[in-house]
Amino acid sequence: MSNTEKNTTLSVSEKMQQIALWLDEKKGRDILALDVAGLSGITEGVVVVTAGSLKHGQALADYVLDKSGEAGWEYLGMEGYKSNAWILVDLNDVLVHVFQEDSRDFYNLEGLWAEAERLELNFAESDN
Repeated sequence: MSNTEKNTTLSVSEKMQQIALWLDEKKGRDILALDVAGLSGITEGVVVVTAGSLKHGQALADYVLDKSGEAGWEYLGMEGYKSNAWILVDLNDVLVHVFQEDSRDFYNLEGLWAEAERLELNFAESDN
């Protein structure tokens, strides 16, 4: 079975778990995954992470983009890469938000999606 065939069968929850592992590998902080299916008309999952600096945020976004490409996942676009506040990576059924700490507090996506189910993330797999 090819990578693309294997990963197209992942549930949104499994996909968000994998993205969280990638972000954790690159030292992303305060990683949160939210199931917004039924609450959002544009996506099913949201992953939020805090970066330590602009360069760190760009590295996190680049890594997610590279790894999702290797997995054969659909990529629709990226916004805010050169900004100093917020990078959005659109993987169709999952949106990845890479924030600087002040911007994350200001935009408060956790509050916006307060009704969403928070996924329990397991980072033990990244210790292998």
